[in-house]
Amino acid sequence: MRVYEVVFVAAPTLSIEELEAFITNMQAVIEGRNGKLLKIDNWGKKSLAYKIGKFREAYYVVLSLEGDGAIIAELERRFRVTDYIVRFLSVRIDEDTKRSEKLKTVRQRKSSTKGTPEPQVNIEPEAAPAEQPM
Repeated sequence: MRVYEVVFVAAPTLSIEELEAFITNMQAVIEGRNGKLLKIDNWGKKSLAYKIGKFREAYYVVLSLEGDGAIIAELERRFRVTDYIVRFLSVRIDEDTKRSEKLKTVRQRKSSTKGTPEPQVNIEPEAAPAEQPM
């Protein structure tokens, strides 16, 4: 199973209850197709960077899920036919997660080798010859 992050932007004309019902509906779609919803991150109403349609602000929601491409295709189809979804974006993040975990373990190995102090040998400098006056 692959890990995806789906972000959608909903119209600000929705009530909180309608938005929560839509999120619950998307959760049912994911679980109905043998997917696993890892995290729901509802950012709330935020102002948009630029005007989309007639809206200057919208609700942002991020869904992290585990599943296959069929689940993403169904979610995107539902986003397209839903009038109050302004924008959406689906991104596969499992390869990025693997890469970041690999880099993290490499960094930990390097820091653990740097963390052990090397044995220090105290070498006293030899007395420098006295300068000869000229």
